Amino acid sequence: MTKPVIEAYFAAFNKGDVAAMLSLLDEDIEHHVNEGGIRRGKQAFAEFCAHMNRAYQENLTDIVVFSNEAGTRGAAEFTVNGSYLVTDPGLPEAKGQKYVLPAGSFFTLRNGKIARVTTYYNLQEWIRQVSA
Repeated sequence: MTKPVIEAYFAAFNKGDVAAMLSLLDEDIEHHVNEGGIRRGKQAFAEFCAHMNRAYQENLTDIVVFSNEAGTRGAAEFTVNGSYLVTDPGLPEAKGQKYVLPAGSFFTLRNGKIARVTTYYNLQEWIRQVSA
């Protein structure tokens, strides 16, 4: 059950369908942000998605999903293909720069819903690409 949930999560991401993403989340979702804090709850996750959709346009490719036999943990490796649209505070100025980064996400599932998602990518490489 883990892999189909994670695959549906990424399919919704690529469609920009935040409502579909939210439907896959546990009410008490913990979103561990790359080099940031932990956002708790669906509302905080929805606010993060709204911010990201304003500042970035991203499509994930080469997605490979892994899961444990118990169906409680999973991971995915993928490539982020993006455009930087609106300057994010504390980051370089946005001018529509394109970037391509390898990334990964780790998941905990509870009762068939995503209860934790942690995403990692190389922020310094992203800064290098958008600053070039």
